[in-house]
Amino acid sequence: MGMAGVLYVLTCAPTILWQDSGLYIYRVWHNDIQGNLGLALAHPLYILIGIVVKYIPIGQFAYRVNLISAVAAAIAVANLFLLLRLWLGRNLPAIIAAITLAVSWTFWQHAVIAEVYTLYAAQMLGELIMLLQYIRTKNTGYLYLLGLFNGLSIANHMWGVISFTCYAVFILLLLVRRQIGLKHFAIIILLWVIGAAPYEYLIIKNIILSGNVQATLASAVFGNTWQGGVLNLSISLKIVLENIIFILLNFPTPNLALFFVGLAALRKTAPNRSFAYIIFAMLALYFLFAFRYTVPDRYVFFLPFYCLAAVLIGLGADVVLRQCEHRAMIFVMLAFALLPILTYFATPAVAGKFYKPLGQRRQRPYRDEYIYFLQPWKTGYRGAERFASEALDIVEKNAIIYADSTTVHSILYVQQVNNKRTDVRIVSEYDNGKDAPVFTEDTIEQLMENSAVYVVSPVPGYCPQFLLEQYKFKQIGVLWKVIN
Repeated sequence: MGMAGVLYVLTCAPTILWQDSGLYIYRVWHNDIQGNLGLALAHPLYILIGIVVKYIPIGQFAYRVNLISAVAAAIAVANLFLLLRLWLGRNLPAIIAAITLAVSWTFWQHAVIAEVYTLYAAQMLGELIMLLQYIRTKNTGYLYLLGLFNGLSIANHMWGVISFTCYAVFILLLLVRRQIGLKHFAIIILLWVIGAAPYEYLIIKNIILSGNVQATLASAVFGNTWQGGVLNLSISLKIVLENIIFILLNFPTPNLALFFVGLAALRKTAPNRSFAYIIFAMLALYFLFAFRYTVPDRYVFFLPFYCLAAVLIGLGADVVLRQCEHRAMIFVMLAFALLPILTYFATPAVAGKFYKPLGQRRQRPYRDEYIYFLQPWKTGYRGAERFASEALDIVEKNAIIYADSTTVHSILYVQQVNNKRTDVRIVSEYDNGKDAPVFTEDTIEQLMENSAVYVVSPVPGYCPQFLLEQYKFKQIGVLWKVIN
């Protein structure tokens, strides 16, 4: 945990970033545990942790929130090591698995920015430790903790429902077989309800306020606009190929072969069949959920699968090392486990040569798309903050800036947290700044008579369509001024 923690702290983003990361920092600043994208994207436990961290005097505010992910990632790596150490009784396979997860692309990338994913990884691996300990000891106290931890997982991310399904089947079978009593079952449910309380609070509050149970439950499961992606059952060849690339980016090492060795040995090495079935079911469900998901950032949704894949790589390492105890094999496996770090230095250049679409998408100031996306570390990166500061500097007094989801929260952060250019009015489809005007086709002419109006990008999808159709744009610094 210590080494992983040092890695993530050293490579952690020092300030506000783009997109969802900026949104989470902005929500923490405003103590907003619900957000406005639907309950499935509320992640109230993460925001509550952020609100506590906000008052810890370490560095600037955004950096403190980013560090939540770094600490959670270090705990996740430690939990993975502990899980395999308890399971196998050996250190080396557990070390190889822990290194594999620690330096995997998606995990590392989200360990250094404000995001909910590494916290979920730590929680899921903690749940598996509790499950393993119950199977080993038959102490129902571990089942109680399993229920509590899974409730907390759901309060952080709806991924927890997938694990919940597997645990629920197991616990119901224990009840039917009279291996636990109704009293134990009731305590597990009670602790689960306590753990999930932040999310349950939001659901109950919204049912009371809206009076619409169906709409609230749909929001809790899908968010505002992602039902199609969550329920999608059709995928294209393009998505299949991209998903394969995502997986290979996380495990660009010959040690990937150990995954298949571990998968073959899972039932034999597991403490009992139930544990093996649960691991396999979770592996399959998380993989299938991510593989046919169609949201733009679907690569992130493989992260629980990567955690479980690292478990199987550890099992595979154990099998190979028991059959080949030569010291050279140990060094080879450790070297292969660290190999991904070297590949991340070369990945942006390779992708720039062979995958042009990434660089042809909308360009953001101070952000090389290949480096920003493909190299997991964010050491010293201040591009979003620099853009926001310059955007506020170049506009006239009382100007209006229309910002898209990628940039709006970095601008609002610099304006509100750094107290910069509070006269500028920030308008967005997502979050508006103080005194933001009504920004529509009916009001735009009057707004332009009294104020300068700017957009971040005159690009479809990032700018109101009526502006693109009726007005011209002149680039001024990092923004585009709307002109007749």
